[in-house]
Amino acid sequence: MPAGIRVLLDGGAIGQSENRLAGDPQWENGIMSILAIDIGGTKFSMALFEDGQMIRHETHATQREGGREWMVEQILSIARLWRGSNSFESCGIGFGGPVDFAAQRVALSTHVDTWQNFPLASCIQDELGVPAVIDNDANVGGLGEARYGAGAGYDPLFYMTLSTGIGGGLIAGGNIYRGADSYAGEIGHTTVRPGGPLCLCGACGCLERMCAGIWMERDYGKTAKELMTDPAFVLRYVVDLAIGLKSVIMLLNPARIVIGGGIGKAGDRLFVPLRAELRRQITSWSRARIDVVPAALGDDSVLWGALALAQS
Repeated sequence: MPAGIRVLLDGGAIGQSENRLAGDPQWENGIMSILAIDIGGTKFSMALFEDGQMIRHETHATQREGGREWMVEQILSIARLWRGSNSFESCGIGFGGPVDFAAQRVALSTHVDTWQNFPLASCIQDELGVPAVIDNDANVGGLGEARYGAGAGYDPLFYMTLSTGIGGGLIAGGNIYRGADSYAGEIGHTTVRPGGPLCLCGACGCLERMCAGIWMERDYGKTAKELMTDPAFVLRYVVDLAIGLKSVIMLLNPARIVIGGGIGKAGDRLFVPLRAELRRQITSWSRARIDVVPAALGDDSVLWGALALAQS
């Protein structure tokens, strides 16, 4: 965790003024904040940063039936409240689904309806009057861990979010590698079980379908958190997870793989058997390192990455 983190009480009472006017002491003293937003399938989080410190933070459950309209209204409501006592310089957004980075649009969400082809960055920019930039949450989380967390000093770095869904992000030379069309890193939709169960994406046997939290309760009748306490289950679980990560190691040879997201917080109960399974699966002659660790920033990897994204 960065030494400068300072998190204030969630939802503290602050003023309601929405515009920074001449004579405002925060504006005149040059104190500007960066707004960070993390939109996931089960929750969304927001934070404010000043001088590399997190000064505000809120997390709320995602109301899936409310769709895009509900989510955007919640984000704007919190941002306007915070703007009563903080001037925003810029905004960074990590979105839990495919993003067309060049167009700055959400491509779609496989977990929440009505996001298709939505220009979220320009929506936030128009409503709040500050520059905004958006990218896929795994890319943004990877950037956060590379700059401030478990990936600092490791290049290239591969980051995987293991939560409601599964995504991946590659950080090389300190920058996000997005590929030709903004779709690099989508490890969740690589096939690990040909002919396996149907994934929400329409393919069968995807890594996300076999290992993501959204499916675990449906398949096994227990939450991911409960299942991670069962050593016998974990030994079976890491087989598919390692198949996906083996592809990353053999193809990219990253200096380190960082795993974030809710399931990634299982600690040694997950990482010890996962490393052992990777050693079993990796081609015997390969000397590629097997350095797989949990995210150091916990639930806030994407928020810290959104800070870095907005600053860039």
